[in-house]
Amino acid sequence: MADNELELVDKAAKRKKLILVGAAVLLAVIVAGGYFLLSDESSAPQDLVEESAAPTGSAENAAISGSALYVQMPRPFVFNVAGSSRDRLVQIRVQIMVRGDANQALALRHIPLIEGTLLATFSAANADELITTTGKEELKNRALIDLQNAMLDVVGTVVVAEILFTGFVMQ
Repeated sequence: MADNELELVDKAAKRKKLILVGAAVLLAVIVAGGYFLLSDESSAPQDLVEESAAPTGSAENAAISGSALYVQMPRPFVFNVAGSSRDRLVQIRVQIMVRGDANQALALRHIPLIEGTLLATFSAANADELITTTGKEELKNRALIDLQNAMLDVVGTVVVAEILFTGFVMQ
């Protein structure tokens, strides 16, 4: 009986060692992956660094160069839209993508302008269009153009590179 217990203890000890070795290897892989993903630009290939540091010539180029940053609108947009059979209530959660810290600061400073422009564009939509994926994409494109024009008028640059719907509910 003592030999049988000794074998069980040895097997349990081997399993624990195997689990510990596996956990150590997994931890090393995670750390190495994190290091490569979070490494700074100095380790990036030189042509990518030069491309991102290239000066921009126009206001439109300013919105599409630099690192992508996201600005979440403080509250969802809730509005009514007319439809052929009935009116619908729509709620859209929006984040805007900007390029670079300067554009992020401008976007945060002009949140009321952004909200007003987006609400005007969204509420002009038709419920029958918003049911389809194509209609939602067209609404995003229209909103982007309207928002870029509004920011260009006020700030002198388009600021916003992309509009993202992070939530879309229609009742």
